Amino acid sequence: MKHGRPRHRYLIALGSNVRHAVHGAPAQVLRAAARALDDAGLELEALSPIIASAPVGPSRRRYANACAIVLTPLEPAMVLARLQALEHRFGRVRRGAPWRARTLDLDIVFWSGGALADIHANLVIPHPACRQRPFVLGPAAAIAPQWRDPLTGLSTKHLHTRLTRRRPVLR
Repeated sequence: MKHGRPRHRYLIALGSNVRHAVHGAPAQVLRAAARALDDAGLELEALSPIIASAPVGPSRRRYANACAIVLTPLEPAMVLARLQALEHRFGRVRRGAPWRARTLDLDIVFWSGGALADIHANLVIPHPACRQRPFVLGPAAAIAPQWRDPLTGLSTKHLHTRLTRRRPVLR
């Protein structure tokens, strides 16, 4: 605890598939975003390796993806507001097609407080699609393999293994 306030731990997914004029290629955008999290009052505890992944939806550009663990006394709605402010600072525009290319995408995947649905902040934790996204679960398992999904009770490592394991081909 810092300054007597309880601190929450958040698992944040980072993604980029557009070059930034200052920071460069998507992988560099994620490194800059990780530093910016710290500057935004979200103490960076860990950053996963950055991986490349195919886009979801109609975008044709490959993504750079990573996960970060941050520590903060802020509640989820305030963390979301800070993440969206960072996305905006990096040039993200929130209008048009939901799956379009973006300079920076930051999502709360899990938090130490368990599950949450805040309709006023348009926020659901765990992130509703996290269990179907290997580009989130792989980096998450690299830095938080034992973090448990509050809805399934499964660890990020187990969720990633379930999603990516080879299945026998039926003949």
